[in-house]
Amino acid sequence: MSADSKPPTKYGVVLFPGFQSLDVFGPCDLLATHSRFNTLSIAMLSSTMDPVPSNLLPADGCGQRVVPTHTFDNAPEDIEVLLVPGGPGTRDDDAIAPTMAYVKKVYPNLRYLLTVCTGSALVAKTGLLDGKRATTNKKSFKWATCQGLEVNWVLGARWVTDGNIWSSSGITAGIDMTLAFMAAVYGEDAAQTVADQSEYQRHTDASETRLRSLPVLDHDSGQNRS
Repeated sequence: MSADSKPPTKYGVVLFPGFQSLDVFGPCDLLATHSRFNTLSIAMLSSTMDPVPSNLLPADGCGQRVVPTHTFDNAPEDIEVLLVPGGPGTRDDDAIAPTMAYVKKVYPNLRYLLTVCTGSALVAKTGLLDGKRATTNKKSFKWATCQGLEVNWVLGARWVTDGNIWSSSGITAGIDMTLAFMAAVYGEDAAQTVADQSEYQRHTDASETRLRSLPVLDHDSGQNRS
């Protein structure tokens, strides 16, 4: 078996002020559960080693602070899978500029790039999604899709796969995408075992959308009409 055909074991997660907590902790907890059976590592990456807040301002309510394991400058060079969360911080271009630069730099060396929620909008701003299919948080669809006018945004999807890029809809959809990704790279039994361990009822249909109402997408321009 060649090295490229082996399941990935080295993960990285990018952090920035205002990341959505469950976008990070949901997938990471699933991977941590899987690591009881197969050795995995997860590097938590940010521009500095300072704890990264999930809320932008104290007035935004309670939040969490995550201590990175590495900065973008000294991140492991052998990361195979990079996860990009969403959150209100994706709207602050100055705050996420170091994250965008890192994602664009390392993408050619990754085996897979995963985005959750408006993490796809962050990646779209780098140009890496141009010409590719992707999805994002449906409640932020109008704003998010305007961040990448050359992206083929898919409205009716819980997650989308295009080559080695996986993108999910909002927040909890990242859990379903991660389990689908795990099924693809580790096998369905492994993914279902993790779901069972977590007492999580999976959504296995990538095209499933459960919102009562959806925005209307203009596929020709990559923007919403409403």
